[in-house]
Amino acid sequence: MPFRYRMQKMLDFRIRKKEEQLQEVIKAKNEVDRIQGLIDDNNHEIAGVIHTMRTSTDFRMMDSYDKYLKHLYDKGEELEKQKQEAIRVLKIEQEKLSQCEKEVKVLEKHKERALEQYRAEEKAAEIKQLSEVAVQKYFQKTREKKEEAIENNEEV
Repeated sequence: MPFRYRMQKMLDFRIRKKEEQLQEVIKAKNEVDRIQGLIDDNNHEIAGVIHTMRTSTDFRMMDSYDKYLKHLYDKGEELEKQKQEAIRVLKIEQEKLSQCEKEVKVLEKHKERALEQYRAEEKAAEIKQLSEVAVQKYFQKTREKKEEAIENNEEV
């Protein structure tokens, strides 16, 4: 009889759950990367505005540049807050993933132990069967020897 793990459905469920959680971690990491890209774009725009402001000779536009820079700095602060929140979510999702991995490892270890126990039981049954065959052969040979001895004694 082949080995059949009695908790295989539970193991499969936990593996699927781990894979789904891995996808959630990937989504959270992509969100962090997306926000970081927005922050980088905002910083490049700030640098461009500052460069334009310094090279511009029209002093009447300075107030507009200042207002726009203030807007960009506020936008940068908001993006940093969003990034911190996304990092917090990423850490939570990673913790959930590590918990799922632990649950899968526990069941895989249990499956390995059950397989080892199954193999030991199969080996013991095989040894017992071989032992019974050996005992039967021994009794058969001793019976044949006794019969031969009886036949030899009668002929002499």
